[in-house]
Amino acid sequence: MIDPYQIIQKYYPEGSLAAHVLIVHSEAVAGKSDLIAQTLGLQPEERNFIREAALLHDIGIILTQAPDIGCFGNHPYICHGYLGHDLLIKEGLPIHALVCERHTGTGLTIEDIENQKLPIPRRTMLPVSLAEKIIAYTDKFFSKSHGQLTREKTFEEVLRSVRRFGPDKETILAGWHEEFNR
Repeated sequence: MIDPYQIIQKYYPEGSLAAHVLIVHSEAVAGKSDLIAQTLGLQPEERNFIREAALLHDIGIILTQAPDIGCFGNHPYICHGYLGHDLLIKEGLPIHALVCERHTGTGLTIEDIENQKLPIPRRTMLPVSLAEKIIAYTDKFFSKSHGQLTREKTFEEVLRSVRRFGPDKETILAGWHEEFNR
């Protein structure tokens, strides 16, 4: 068992806007993820992992250029998943790192990366494990925007937000919604 807050403190200045945004957003994602894990009857060990990974899934935002949320790094925001992956690899958390890399949208294929000319490594970044899918799903319900941190979006709002990336993304999200809301 790890302490995600201890890891966050290594990279985020205490009391900073970036730390506040990351923690509030990640706690919301962790809470919704845990409700799904409970509903699915997952074992305590897996529920604990989901909580840890949900709290760390966006750790890479600090390395991006997102001044509205207190992040002044050198990378575009879209890079936060693989950057978080790299941070957690350094922390000795390879399974948690996969959650970081695979949670963007409903996941990214090499084709997505090439077609959208994304400035990220050319590799498949699709959620594979149940934990990865749960966190990718719940993340879509919570924004990091000022004044919106604790507001949970409706499924219709989330569906609209992924629709612009293609019908395949909408289908994936709808499948997760059905699986996680029985």
